[in-house]
Amino acid sequence: MSPLPSRVRAILADSRIELPPAAQDDLRNGRIHDSVLTAMRQLAGTYRMYVGVVRSGHPLDVFGTSRPSDHPRGRAFDVWQIDGHAVVEPATPRSLIERFMRDAAAAGSYHVGGPVHL
Repeated sequence: MSPLPSRVRAILADSRIELPPAAQDDLRNGRIHDSVLTAMRQLAGTYRMYVGVVRSGHPLDVFGTSRPSDHPRGRAFDVWQIDGHAVVEPATPRSLIERFMRDAAAAGSYHVGGPVHL
């Protein structure tokens, strides 16, 4: 087995990025696009985030549509909690969600979805 790239090792070791086991395996197996790795690292510089899914376990299509999802291609990740606040919880400050979404776009994410429209 070849050694993990340094950017993957950095994400797996970063206490500000919580990944479920399937997402950790996705990273270890090299199935994640560099743009996702870059965005995760940049966002972790400002936020503590809990990732729900990267590639494995996500449907082929965007939920509720017939549009192909970027997840199965390793080009997306879903965050369910930011700085201890659940993304879909009504009590989570909208300003936190909007700032995170804008920062994700600035980090190179070309499609940023969330509970609010920017």
